[in-house]
Amino acid sequence: MAKIIVVTSGKGGVGKTTSAAAIATGLALRGNKTVVIDFDVGLRNLDLIMGCERRVVYDLINVIQGEAGLNQALIRDKRTENLHILPASQTRDKEALTPEGVEKVLETLSQDYDFIVCDSPAGIEHGAQLAMYFADEAIVVTNPEVSSVRDSDRILGLLASKTRRAERSEPPVQEHLLITRYDPNRVTSGDMLTLEDVREILAINLVGLIPESEAVLRASNQGVPVVHDMDSDAGQAYADTVSRLLGEEVPLRFHEYQKKGLLSRMFGGGRR
Repeated sequence: MAKIIVVTSGKGGVGKTTSAAAIATGLALRGNKTVVIDFDVGLRNLDLIMGCERRVVYDLINVIQGEAGLNQALIRDKRTENLHILPASQTRDKEALTPEGVEKVLETLSQDYDFIVCDSPAGIEHGAQLAMYFADEAIVVTNPEVSSVRDSDRILGLLASKTRRAERSEPPVQEHLLITRYDPNRVTSGDMLTLEDVREILAINLVGLIPESEAVLRASNQGVPVVHDMDSDAGQAYADTVSRLLGEEVPLRFHEYQKKGLLSRMFGGGRR
């Protein structure tokens, strides 16, 4: 049976879909049969970041409503063996997602995959609650900013009370914190919350810290998950995140202020 992981956030624009794509890809690169599902009905950005937007024929809603089979809607990733994408619909309403339909899709996928990564819409609306309802584990994505952290705290409340595990009094959803767009220089100057501040407020296990990096935007524009770019800080940080998710002990990197040397100041030195 597959492990179901929801990637969620209380606030939009924190890098949730980028993270879902990178983590799903990273799991597959480690030899795990993985499928990543876009639950953001009406927007559908996951296929763009995965670089398969032109290959979308059927989507999650088509499958739930019996208009297509699951195998017709699944898209095999061209770069990564063991990885498939199930896109969302751009034209349907979010209410087309039903608990019964989602459960059936997840149960079917669970028979063939090691991991199911659910890319949740931001916030607490219908699609977001369905994306997290069946989860075994949750990756809560936040930026080191007060509003983002506060909204993440609301998500933790939902994970504790509005999931199938909570309703059945089963062991709770295992929660992981992923901090994105972390800039030690801005933390030092007081423009961002410190790593310790975020961890103290949310009080859940830190699974990863992704530095602010031009590589993330470049990868998104190219339709290649940034975890493929192992020359970049962000790519390495996502690979570290996947290792921790798999239970490995990996030292935390990219969280300390690095004073630029003379050559770096003269010739740039912005993070890749």
